Amino acid sequence: MKLYPVILSGGSGSRLWPLSREFYPKPLLPLITEQTLLQETANRLDGLPDVGDAVYVCNEEHRFLVAEQVSQLGKQPATIILEPQGRNTAPALTLAALYLAGKDPDSLMMIMPADHVISERQPFLDAVGQGRLHAEQGALVTFGVVPNAAETGYGYIKRDGELGEGEAFQVARFVEKPDQATAERYINDGDYYWNSGIFLMRTDQWLAEIERFRPDILEACRQAMDKGAQDIDFFRVDKAAFHACPGDSIDYAVMEKTGNAVVVPFAAGWSDIGAWPALWNVCPRNEDGNVVQGDVITHDTHNAFLVAQHRCLATVGLDDVVVVETADAVLVTNKERAQDVKEIVGQLKRANREESRVHRRVYRPWGSYEGVDNGARFQVKRLTVNPGASLSLQMHHHRAEHWVVVKGTARVTCGDNVFNLHENESTYIPMGERHRLENPGAIPLEVIEIQSGSYLGEDDIVRFEDVYNRVQEN
Repeated sequence: MKLYPVILSGGSGSRLWPLSREFYPKPLLPLITEQTLLQETANRLDGLPDVGDAVYVCNEEHRFLVAEQVSQLGKQPATIILEPQGRNTAPALTLAALYLAGKDPDSLMMIMPADHVISERQPFLDAVGQGRLHAEQGALVTFGVVPNAAETGYGYIKRDGELGEGEAFQVARFVEKPDQATAERYINDGDYYWNSGIFLMRTDQWLAEIERFRPDILEACRQAMDKGAQDIDFFRVDKAAFHACPGDSIDYAVMEKTGNAVVVPFAAGWSDIGAWPALWNVCPRNEDGNVVQGDVITHDTHNAFLVAQHRCLATVGLDDVVVVETADAVLVTNKERAQDVKEIVGQLKRANREESRVHRRVYRPWGSYEGVDNGARFQVKRLTVNPGASLSLQMHHHRAEHWVVVKGTARVTCGDNVFNLHENESTYIPMGERHRLENPGAIPLEVIEIQSGSYLGEDDIVRFEDVYNRVQEN
């Protein structure tokens, strides 16, 4: 049986704000190494036999970022399934299973969240090999992390009788996140593991179990796939059908109800990096116990997580704190209260502030733009267009634009005119005029864009043609 990685890249990682944002969330960030968490997950099964191309399930807003990061690894995804709205992990897995059932009915699925860290790869691969033996026989395999502390931030799995040779056990029960006293009792008991949220099972077995316990989820997902369509490198499920799908997790929908669950324990430096203290735990620390990234100067500071992305950060006389500086926001919190960062994100969302959604640098399939300045009836952006890339043919109802090329060569369409601009040359795009910006060169094109008008929102874009198929998003 061929094994297909199913990589679930959902969630916003709000507890890791301000690095993690709604439109650039935790899986897409390089938090531990130079690779992003998504890329590390995509490489996690390298070296195992009979492994097929991965199926990715992600929010449609992240599709180009996911595709670009996978491409950087030189990997070809089996498909990237786009969710128009998050419905938790059970529907996401069901979409992937329906796709794989049509591609390879005898397939195995290795389900991995895209935002976990596993620092010791070989013990994890050994556990996967053990779990594969049971999954091929029809078991729904989950992987339990051997706990090294009485952790209250994770759910637990209690094991039952051992199955044959090697480390694998029937699941006695799943339990919710415990209080401190209960967690300590679990550790002393020795029969409990942290619930990693990683699974291995036959595709047909999952579809049979979800049909048994949550036929409403299966039917909604089947409708969403049947009415969906391929869009360049992506598969778009039908929005109306998927919006009607109930939300539920893999655990609640099936694993806690089935009598067919098996747990394989492993100890491989696993963390779900749920909040800043968890990230501090897995990052290299200096002699003062500090994790330091960027231009940071410390004095009498210990056991801190300190990040400076755009300016010098200095700390004096601080212990057990998190300080994260980005271009548009600064977070300061005690590590003990770091879980409450999500409350700040909630306040930002209620106030409709951009800091909850995007960074100052916003990524697009053609490159990125970064806000430089703004005021009444104007704003200034720095656009970076990748070699060979182009923006859509578009127009704006409420703003005009000036473009100044600072690096590279631009091909500009303005009305019926098409012409090139070189460094230190500029042009004017009148309000209501159809226009396009392209990079015909071999190096990134950098342009300063000055917008002026009564309304400067990103939704004032009418697209007529687009190589990235975004015309339907008007």
